Amino acid sequence: MREGAAASASGDDGPHNRELYALLHLSPEASDEEIRKAYRQWAQMKEIATENFQRICEAYEILSDEGKRQIYDIYGMEGLTSGLELGPKLNKAEEIKEELERLRRRKEQEKVSAHIQPSGSIMAHLSLPQFLDGRGIMRGMAMASEVHSQISKRNAIAIGGNLEVSGNSGGSAATVVLRHQISSVSSIEVMGSVGLRTLVGVQITRNLTPHSTATMGMAMSLRDGTINLSNAWTRQLSETSNGNIQLVLGPESSVAVGWQKKEEKMSAAGEIKIGTSSFGASAHYTHRFSTKSHGRIAGRVGSLVIHQNAKQTPAFESCARLLGIFWKFELHRGGQKLIIPILLSRHLNAVVATGAFAIPTSLYFLLKTFIVKPYYLKREKQKALENMEKTSAQVQEARAAAEKAQQLLQNVANRKRSRQLETDGLVITKAVYGSQKALKKRDEAGEAKDELASQVLDVTLPLNFLVNDSGQLKLHEGVKKSGIMGFCDPCPGEPKQLHVEYTYQGKQYEVVVGDYEELLIPQAVHRI
Repeated sequence: MREGAAASASGDDGPHNRELYALLHLSPEASDEEIRKAYRQWAQMKEIATENFQRICEAYEILSDEGKRQIYDIYGMEGLTSGLELGPKLNKAEEIKEELERLRRRKEQEKVSAHIQPSGSIMAHLSLPQFLDGRGIMRGMAMASEVHSQISKRNAIAIGGNLEVSGNSGGSAATVVLRHQISSVSSIEVMGSVGLRTLVGVQITRNLTPHSTATMGMAMSLRDGTINLSNAWTRQLSETSNGNIQLVLGPESSVAVGWQKKEEKMSAAGEIKIGTSSFGASAHYTHRFSTKSHGRIAGRVGSLVIHQNAKQTPAFESCARLLGIFWKFELHRGGQKLIIPILLSRHLNAVVATGAFAIPTSLYFLLKTFIVKPYYLKREKQKALENMEKTSAQVQEARAAAEKAQQLLQNVANRKRSRQLETDGLVITKAVYGSQKALKKRDEAGEAKDELASQVLDVTLPLNFLVNDSGQLKLHEGVKKSGIMGFCDPCPGEPKQLHVEYTYQGKQYEVVVGDYEELLIPQAVHRI
């Protein structure tokens, strides 16, 4: 029965529903006998259990009741305190599990029904040569919008439309794409379009291996009956980069080879494409200032280019146009985009190309160094301060409770430490728990700065208390460490780590683990 509960608790909320396990120092997979044994051990320590009697009894009451434990594993304390009831008739474990799964499915369906993502873009084509000739700067304009909805766990639909005006002519198109997830490794898309392109198409994607994917597509024009076939293969080259090859057969056949690299702060890509009547090469580099802003440098050279709309693969236009030298400005806000490409020259002029590259590059680095980066650093610092102020009362209360718990643990912890010192066993010499960023700066500076000291907590004493008679200490995987007796969360919302220094048989050791990672000491790999 615990296997079913563990599986149910493996979702997004799972890792957060572990405070009661941390309080009793248990694994989330602990058996009923282990829960009873842990409760008896705590109850025997009367000087500790008296002060924390309510918390320990609450943890035991919930974890020793199979029904309550399943609710806690799936929904946490919120599920137990928000009126979630299984009813008096649901006495069997199978009935409890079935009812919990029904409630979980209903919750997922409500989430899916609200999962509608609209997006749109406006593109204004500007031309400097046309403006200098006195014919106005606007070459054309295009607008596109799309609504994507996850109609079920395996099915999604996207409905979109676009409008394009160039000179005295224009056109529009509407597209519908249905996507079905066949299995965990394959999916199929069916697409139909009317307007500028009147066609139908199908595309199948399959993961061949954990590192490679293949896509096959076919599209047929309902106007002239022409058919386009496409095949694409993608291969992961490293943890941050991948390569791809695409072959298109039809009125305008082509083969393309590309490469992409994506890291936390930057991404880069390049492609070479050779067609029956075209040749082209393109590349771009993007640097991310934050999760909401980035700067990009891109270039494209070639003779002719066949326009391809990524949203409507595998549909291809048979028209071609000459490339020139462009500046392109983009503004992203939520799901909306404003794109302004400016044509600088229709010819591949070396002087214009050098200026087009050098001027925005210089402006980019100047803006990044002196304006954008300082602005975002200041804003992030301000947000961190606001978060600290908002949670300061909560943190102070939690710190006071942690200090009180440590005082109760002190006598037992000191006795355990003395016994380990006598046998040259495991002794925690220093342990701090808190903000990952604060601990890193603390290590670099030797000690925490005043503004960072409030984001870390000394937990040397409670860890010495948890050392067992065999001279070992184990913190279970998946259990948030702030729930351990004598711990607290000194910085809500921030990623946290535990830094431990200890001695064992006269040697010094050091280890750093994440908030939900397992810690087992002593280990030879921790030796300094």
